[in-house]
Amino acid sequence: MEMIRIDSTNIDQEHICCAISDKKGDPCVSSKKNWMKSQFEHGLTFLRLNARGKAFIEYIPAESAWCPIEAEGYLFVNCFWVSGQFKGQGHANELLKECIEDAKAQNKKGLVVVSSAKKIPFLSDPKYLKYKGFQLCDTAKPFFELLYLPFNEDAPKPKFKDCCKNGSIEETGMVLYYTNQCPHTEKYAPKIAELAQEKGQTVSLRKIESALQAQNAPTPFTTYSFFSEGEFVTNEIFSESKFIKFLEKKG
Repeated sequence: MEMIRIDSTNIDQEHICCAISDKKGDPCVSSKKNWMKSQFEHGLTFLRLNARGKAFIEYIPAESAWCPIEAEGYLFVNCFWVSGQFKGQGHANELLKECIEDAKAQNKKGLVVVSSAKKIPFLSDPKYLKYKGFQLCDTAKPFFELLYLPFNEDAPKPKFKDCCKNGSIEETGMVLYYTNQCPHTEKYAPKIAELAQEKGQTVSLRKIESALQAQNAPTPFTTYSFFSEGEFVTNEIFSESKFIKFLEKKG
């Protein structure tokens, strides 16, 4: 199947897979596309199948990654997702192959990606990545793994920065760190703050607005990381119903 590379010349016309419809007044697609537009000059690449669905890979030079890692000379995979009807047809292999070839053409040392000890929503599948040759190079609490695919045996191992390794923050209460790298955060981050307020509680929103902020964040997954009483809770975007259940459980 044909692949489409989304860049500054076609982003306004192309869909971005994880948010298919662009409804008027819905901030999801526009926030993601605006974030992408700001990152193209830093080497962001978004490659997808020419189909309506979730089958794409997004990557950027590690020096510009919105992630607190040390991985000079690597390409950082922001998001790698193949789901639904596209699974089991070799599309993931095709997308990864294109990314690897691009990295080699840029004389990179390899690829690096944030994953997890076991499959976690919104993180790339560790089983698949390790099957394709990715190796563990660092960990961060509570479950994050930094995986890398070096092109040479002597390539230096990337690592998480110390600021994100403990799975905790000094702030108490409920705190959400997020970016517009995911198209759904601009909608659902304010929603949980509103829901909390209705219940007489507070969620402090910490929107990360630059790569520099992200590279010094207290979490490896800057796209969405929710903390409660100083401890990491989840990187999975809360729907309204899931957040209400969390509040009920929290008491």
